[in-house]
Amino acid sequence: MKLFEPIQINSMRLENRIVLTAMVTRLSGEDGFVNQDIHDRYIRFAKGEPGLIVVEAMAVHGAKSGPLLRLSADEFIPPLRALAREVHDLSPSKIVPQIIHFLKIARSGWRQRISDLKKEELQAIVENYGAAARRAREAEFDGVELHMAHAYTMSSFLSRMNKRADEYGKTLENRMRLMSEVINAVRTQVGKDFPIGVRFDGEECIKNGYTTVDSCEIALRMAELGVDYISTSAGGKFEDAMHKPGEPLYPYTGYSGDRCMPGASYQDGANVYIADAIKHYINAKGFATPVVTTGKIVHSNLAESILQEGRADLIGMARALLADPDWPRKVREGREDQVVKCVYGNICKNLDENFKKVVCVLWPKGELQAPLSYDREAPRWADEGAELTAREMIGQIYLEWNAATDNEAIYGYEIFRREDDGDYARLHAIKRTHFYDTQVVGGRSYSYYVQAYDLAGNRSEKSNEATAQLSRLEAATNTAS
Repeated sequence: MKLFEPIQINSMRLENRIVLTAMVTRLSGEDGFVNQDIHDRYIRFAKGEPGLIVVEAMAVHGAKSGPLLRLSADEFIPPLRALAREVHDLSPSKIVPQIIHFLKIARSGWRQRISDLKKEELQAIVENYGAAARRAREAEFDGVELHMAHAYTMSSFLSRMNKRADEYGKTLENRMRLMSEVINAVRTQVGKDFPIGVRFDGEECIKNGYTTVDSCEIALRMAELGVDYISTSAGGKFEDAMHKPGEPLYPYTGYSGDRCMPGASYQDGANVYIADAIKHYINAKGFATPVVTTGKIVHSNLAESILQEGRADLIGMARALLADPDWPRKVREGREDQVVKCVYGNICKNLDENFKKVVCVLWPKGELQAPLSYDREAPRWADEGAELTAREMIGQIYLEWNAATDNEAIYGYEIFRREDDGDYARLHAIKRTHFYDTQVVGGRSYSYYVQAYDLAGNRSEKSNEATAQLSRLEAATNTAS
């Protein structure tokens, strides 16, 4: 599989094309240092052996914030160096920090805007990025990723909503000026051989925001400036965020937030078209800068097809690896049937929105990290079997079955469904022994089966099949003469 072919990015060789993209954990303290929970989260990811681990955003400056890692001073280097060394000792994965600058926000809903910044403050931002990148190298990371996506400072300069009247605003060339200065400063600080990546929005997903028409040009400029990889995202903007009274504005509550982290209602690979457009554009201009695609990619066949079709060079995953950090290793070993697959219910996103520690809803209740098990014994149904039943219930189909048992623990149940005479497809995964299927329509026949899975992802035998059909409201007969 091309998914498991190595790729060279400047001095960094990735053993596979899977990238754990940066995601908020809210596990750090407000002091900005690596603590035990942060350590455990990234060591758990390393055990799954993705090609590249991007550690959650770290502030390049000392502005007050909540739980957030920092690279704003040399004192943060030693614990980050210890984490990088442990990952290198444990795993073939490479590891880079994502570094970020953000503006002030208040519980009242007020937020500082880029139009408020003076030119000397812009110069400080440039210098802060360069210094933080230098610290990343001193901390023995394999590279550094510059955060230029979503609602934060650098993305706000790139945005079509940037109305500054000076050389840093309005026109596309001016909007790219601060980005260009930051990239040049970082390269000066880290040298030619240290990999620099950039994470940015390929589409803003807000009214009057930019699309791939602009982002292709922005990516080309990044390539011209010598960026070593480009990681694409979408949305996550303040402009359409919904403010909760008494809480700071959270930029992932509007439509752009949905597009940033597409949930269960979106098609798989919802944002792949963004990386596809950017890759084809910069390649046509003579640049082979690797492009990372993201956005609800959970199945290896989809990831592989994206690579084979030349729509991206690397596959970014966040929620899929939160659900099962061992996804890369299991798929490489031909054990994808043991992967605990994300259901894209976005409970993790909701936890972040409410300023709580980010965990996966599929994990055992109360656990702060994904379970780790090397068990090979599959769960079993009781002697009488699963006894799965399905019946119509007020415009939906209600499923119920017996609990399974396991030598360690039952992790959950996967539900599979087919319509009429079609093929079975995975519908959902839950911890309960009952389920309401609300995505059904009258006049079709639906068949189901269930499999139990344990902490290692071992699956039980399929349950019996159960079939149900909704009645359909027939159109009224037109009796008018």
